[in-house]
Amino acid sequence: MSTFIVEGGHSLHGSISPQGAKNEALEVICATLLTPEKVTISNIPDIADIRNLIILLKEMGVDVDQPDKNTAIFQAKNLNTDYLKSESYRKKAQSLRGSVMVIGPLLARFGEAILPKPGGDKIGRRRLDTHFLGLCKLGADCEYNPNDSCYYIKAPKKGLEGNYMLLDEASITGTANVIMAAVMAKGTTTIYNAACEPYIQQLCKMLIKMGAKIEGVGSNLLTITGVEYLHGASHRMLPDMIEVGSFIGMAAMTGSNIVLENVGIRDLGIMPAAFERLGICLEIEGDNIRVNQKEIYEIDPFIDGSIMTFADAPWPGLSPDLLSIFLTVATQAKGSVLIHQKMFESRLFFVDKLIDMGARIILCDPHRAVVIGSGKFLSLHSSNLVSPDIRAGIAMLIAALGARGTSCIQNINQIDRGYEKIEERLNRIGAKIIRTDD
Repeated sequence: MSTFIVEGGHSLHGSISPQGAKNEALEVICATLLTPEKVTISNIPDIADIRNLIILLKEMGVDVDQPDKNTAIFQAKNLNTDYLKSESYRKKAQSLRGSVMVIGPLLARFGEAILPKPGGDKIGRRRLDTHFLGLCKLGADCEYNPNDSCYYIKAPKKGLEGNYMLLDEASITGTANVIMAAVMAKGTTTIYNAACEPYIQQLCKMLIKMGAKIEGVGSNLLTITGVEYLHGASHRMLPDMIEVGSFIGMAAMTGSNIVLENVGIRDLGIMPAAFERLGICLEIEGDNIRVNQKEIYEIDPFIDGSIMTFADAPWPGLSPDLLSIFLTVATQAKGSVLIHQKMFESRLFFVDKLIDMGARIILCDPHRAVVIGSGKFLSLHSSNLVSPDIRAGIAMLIAALGARGTSCIQNINQIDRGYEKIEERLNRIGAKIIRTDD
């Protein structure tokens, strides 16, 4: 198990660029299964979850050439579908949440798919009903076998057929799976209440380059006309929005002046404005963001004077992946804020670690926490911490960077799943982080 030793209280300076978007990578890499031709994807983040997904595809028979660590050429020409029945596939897929997005492409191209119940972050229930309800609307038969904890999905002999569907929730991965299945279904598919995050838009744009016919990209109403064949294409991924938010939080907590370069400002939605409501000083400079936090930040109340609330919501609302960062940054702000994590009932349970560091937080229930800011820098003190998941892990790192003394963060393999060589990149701009391997 790897550990970070973090010496807090150091201001950051200089510039840093976000990696490619993890959540987009999981979608577009799985989409390469839809064609036997070569698909080139660039700006891929070199992180554990993506490396594991690429290994999984290789073992399925996908040829992968990586001219550099952030570019890969995929060719799913000779796929071994028998591998899906192996114990090796079961173990690897169970350990990787992103494996759920192989079922749409496999179903579309080969007529069947097997999905071991996927793992991932321990942040509460993460149901898959939206995926299967959508695939069933296309004619697939979906069954779950409790004996081997696997889902079995099979298309009818005549193939998938387009249909109208109203998704029960705007699930990002559910929408992605249905889109990837529908692009090769017969006839027309209409998906209402579709997720429309930038990463879904990116998936659609790549599929259109491959020959798919998709209308309504960027909205929650997609119309897909099925095609018989998809060809190869090249695609460049967006910067990671969550990493941009993480760097903003780090700069705020440490009272720093840094420039975030090439952030994809048009695809950040309301995130910059939300940070400004938290009192963070942001300056937009082209496609860069400068965070210049000379003084402590003050939370804006609502216009009627009531306490500010930050809650997650489907795009264009705040991503649930950002709320752990907002909560941590609020611990030293002037004022109070309510953090409402609607989607996952276990994601706020890391706040007891922040309380141990001196934060004033009231955990109202599994979904809501009230943060009473200290109104000064370095109000937290160092502690020994354990990262339970990716986003709580980065929140702990942000807290440790802004705390007095030296903190120890264990189980940082969770952070590695979502952030590329984070300690090396932060050390270059003034952080003091040491990685140790036990």
